[in-house]
Amino acid sequence: MINTLTGRTASALARPVMPEVAAFAERLAGPDVLSVLFYGSNLRTMLLDGVLDFYVLTSGPIERGIWPRVSYHEWDHQGVTLRAKVATMTLATFSAAAAGQLIDTTIWARFVQPSGLVWCRNEGAAQDTRDAVAQAARTAARLAVALGPDAGTPDSYWRALFRATYAAEFRVEKSGREDSILAANREHFDGLLPLALAAEGIAFTRLPDGTLRPELAPSRRAALLRWWRKRQRLGKFYNLVRLVRASTTFEGAARYGAWKVERHTGIAVHLTPWREKHPVLAAPAVLWQVWRAKKAAG
Repeated sequence: MINTLTGRTASALARPVMPEVAAFAERLAGPDVLSVLFYGSNLRTMLLDGVLDFYVLTSGPIERGIWPRVSYHEWDHQGVTLRAKVATMTLATFSAAAAGQLIDTTIWARFVQPSGLVWCRNEGAAQDTRDAVAQAARTAARLAVALGPDAGTPDSYWRALFRATYAAEFRVEKSGREDSILAANREHFDGLLPLALAAEGIAFTRLPDGTLRPELAPSRRAALLRWWRKRQRLGKFYNLVRLVRASTTFEGAARYGAWKVERHTGIAVHLTPWREKHPVLAAPAVLWQVWRAKKAAG
């Protein structure tokens, strides 16, 4: 039985992935890349359909401005077209965000959930990545117990965390999204909270009914809630700025949008060089084309 967060994280990140995913990750590994993480529903289902999700972590200092850079890739591999959405940022930025040192909430909230380390430059880069993912769990756990009840099941704390982080972001999630995350990743979250709290130095009592009572001093809870309220206030604005930026910097956005339209409507979108270069400006004409095609199909 793994009884430390370090060991638990290393084991989780070493989970097997499809050979095609490993090959795609290696293809993404340019000269400045230190490691590649794979995450999302395809990690759980072990299927290749839809869009594969990668985080590519590079060398360099903490970035200024809005990050990560997002790009869309298609690759014909052994007769199969693989598609991937790739977020790229420095490992230094990823590590700082995972530790809760930056305003962003998306890194630690995303990487307390399952991911796989599918490519790394060397053991040093691998260890730095494992440490960052472990930090994400610690950041998420300490906020979870600050937001959650005085005593409760681990799930009650994770639910409190995910409800808060989804509400702070500029996106719409169905009610109960936090329950589906926990249900789909039951094995991953089983036993994770006590290990993360121990690593964070937060003592807790395990009650006879299996619930936990964290021993969080009022002063520390107040400090954690102040830390969270700052990020909560800025969360929607920060995510809106990120979306606006992505609309002009998303590499391959036109191809990604065309694939999504065809996947959901069955209507192929013809991509001209102009549409490739100006996906936002081209969007109204594409929507008009789709509407006319659907109307003609009756």
